[in-house]
Amino acid sequence: MALNKQAKILTDKNIKLALKHLEGTRQPERNLAMFLLSIKSGLRAKEIAFLKWKMLLDSEGSFQDHLSLPNSASKGKSSGRVIPLNNDLKEALQALYRHSKPDSDDHVIMSERKAPVSAQVVVNWFQKLYKDLNFIGCSSHSGRRTFITQSARKISSVGGSLKDIQELAGHSSLSTTQRYIESNEQAKKDVVNL
Repeated sequence: MALNKQAKILTDKNIKLALKHLEGTRQPERNLAMFLLSIKSGLRAKEIAFLKWKMLLDSEGSFQDHLSLPNSASKGKSSGRVIPLNNDLKEALQALYRHSKPDSDDHVIMSERKAPVSAQVVVNWFQKLYKDLNFIGCSSHSGRRTFITQSARKISSVGGSLKDIQELAGHSSLSTTQRYIESNEQAKKDVVNL
């Protein structure tokens, strides 16, 4: 992406096409989990690469309803964050867990050779996915922007505010979060007629 050019957000149609495509890939459980970590939790490529099972499991090895992302797995400027798990994402992670039978200290996203992947590998994976699907302007950040934009549009309906989106995104500033949110022309038209 060029300077000042943001990754394109994904439409519902894009998401459906990507999900269908991922069913036919070599590692469908892993690939689905990786895609959903981006669009349903807004994780950065680095966070997807560094995510470990112990960040998703309780002390007895059961799935929690959230993921606990420590500062060390993020950009390093915050105290980490807790992100509630979307139901589809939780189901995909449980399927991956059953399929891979990992230890709690293992990384969630592993290579075919059972080695942890780097953030650059995650970036490259998304680049190839979007190229294969001919999604022009999309990058590994598209899922994150999609998550933040969709969440921002819905947060007031559940009694929340943009401050909640800022915390979910792990931004230190609300102005950073606002730069991720794409405007909606139809919503502007609708709101002035309320």
